[in-house]
Amino acid sequence: MTRFSSSYHGIILHLLLLLQFSNQLAYCGYIVKSLPGFQGPLPFVLETGYVGVGEGEAVQAFYYFIQSQNNPKEDPLLLWLTGGPGCSALSGLAFEIGPFGFKNEEYNGSLPNLELKPHSWTKVSSIIFVDLPVSTGFAYATTESASKRSDWRTVHQVHQFLRKWLIDHPEFISNEVYIGGDSYSGIPVPVIVQEISQGNEEGVQPWINLQGYVLGNAATTQTERNYAIAFAHGMALISDELFESLEKNCKGDYIHEETRNELCSRDLKTFHELTSGLNSAHILDPLCEWLSQTPKEVSWRRSVTEKYPSEFLDTHLTLPPLSCRSYVYFLSEFWANDDSVREALHIRKGSIGKWTRCTFGIPNKYDIPRSYPYHVNLSRKGYRSLIYNGDHDMTIPFLATQAWIRSLNYSIVDDWRQWRSNGQGGGHTAPEFKPEECFAMYSRWISGGAL
Repeated sequence: MTRFSSSYHGIILHLLLLLQFSNQLAYCGYIVKSLPGFQGPLPFVLETGYVGVGEGEAVQAFYYFIQSQNNPKEDPLLLWLTGGPGCSALSGLAFEIGPFGFKNEEYNGSLPNLELKPHSWTKVSSIIFVDLPVSTGFAYATTESASKRSDWRTVHQVHQFLRKWLIDHPEFISNEVYIGGDSYSGIPVPVIVQEISQGNEEGVQPWINLQGYVLGNAATTQTERNYAIAFAHGMALISDELFESLEKNCKGDYIHEETRNELCSRDLKTFHELTSGLNSAHILDPLCEWLSQTPKEVSWRRSVTEKYPSEFLDTHLTLPPLSCRSYVYFLSEFWANDDSVREALHIRKGSIGKWTRCTFGIPNKYDIPRSYPYHVNLSRKGYRSLIYNGDHDMTIPFLATQAWIRSLNYSIVDDWRQWRSNGQGGGHTAPEFKPEECFAMYSRWISGGAL
């Protein structure tokens, strides 16, 4: 019989506690069976949690995982990044492709109500909605260096997140995997897909059954704004005369101020004046306020118990009219900042201060100038891709997407045609504007059927 001293027992116990705590930081997931604002138990499986990524796991990435409501053992697994950079995973979940959203009803000071959405992409796939880059949604940093954002950091951290998540969810390792996102996610997503592919080729474990990616209204070349002029002309927002003058004086370059001549500047000023009253995300929607809180300067959490100082945030909330699409954006902030909601989602106390839908005020290093070369590489490797656009989006016009796809010089196997389903077209973050049409598109594509 082997005997140990009490001090040795103490060392072993201390090591075990340290190991247990480190494992909790690396991965911590909870099944959420009910949510404040939703009547009754959730009719789908929702898991929330954190995965530590980056050096020393100093970035704690928060996620919402919703199992497929069809056949989670066999249906594909989609990892979704909302754009921005810096728009929360809850935004993509509640306003775009997830199974619940906010009831569009007048705010009376009580907790906003939730409702089921009939065209959720979770009807045909499991989805992980991830809060990345750092300081997005409920994700936070524990060190100053980890609080810095960049495109490449996002790529590495999402890749690391997925492999760690699959280790903790081995039942999904054999499922087909897709990476998706919209808007600015068009920059990191193709790079993430390539990095995962390279990791598989190099034998990084666990192996990921990567099949392709999905992008909507996606930034790709960082020159998408060049196509706003032609889009506006095609939509009869500006005259033939102004369009012809812009083409002549700006020579197709409406972005670079340093090379702009006086006549071009004059025409662009006229253009901006004529379109200033439009909602560029959807030109048929009214122009409504949609940002309620903006970080005034960069801050980071020196510990998990320090909150944002109040002076960093403009906490003045101005509710738009109930008829505005953005009304529910404001409701989401009242909901996500409620203590009972944070407890239900298992948010770590003191990890962040005010939750905001999008943290545009935090600097991001834009060190991936364009994702076009990655599209080329991935298509050569045989990965599937679904690229779609809302046709009333002037932020990233469909003309811009058409241009870079056309430059791939691939053979056309199906002629150009309108995409409709009981209605007209969509805008930026197309599933938000046209959920039924986008669900029909996605469900056909993800199952390998014809669009």
